[in-house]
Amino acid sequence: MIPETLDVLVDRFAAFDAAVEVGVGRRTVVAEALADAGTDVVATDLHAQSVPDGVRFVRDDVTDPDLSVYADADLLYALNLPPELHRPTLAVAREAGATFAFTTLGTDQPLVPVERETLPAETLFVARG
Repeated sequence: MIPETLDVLVDRFAAFDAAVEVGVGRRTVVAEALADAGTDVVATDLHAQSVPDGVRFVRDDVTDPDLSVYADADLLYALNLPPELHRPTLAVAREAGATFAFTTLGTDQPLVPVERETLPAETLFVARG
């Protein structure tokens, strides 16, 4: 991720008190920067992952979620989220009463209604409703 995109995402997401990154994988730079900015960050993934200090990791599957992981979040976000996870992640965000924001990989289009925000080298999709 280019630094300009990171800066914009962190500025945008730091407005939230508590965030969950869905599918963190090995890309922890946004979670780390958010935690450094004072946001309470939980990172989830199907597989155990190492995360930076200040970020809590929980192994979870958003298609069969433990809703308690997301209950305190006011933001669920995902980077390079594959289309098959758009609807399940939106459902979890709605259950939690949280905003859902994500990027996709390549030319994948969102499968849920969104507002688009142009970022440096990236488009951020924010689910409507």
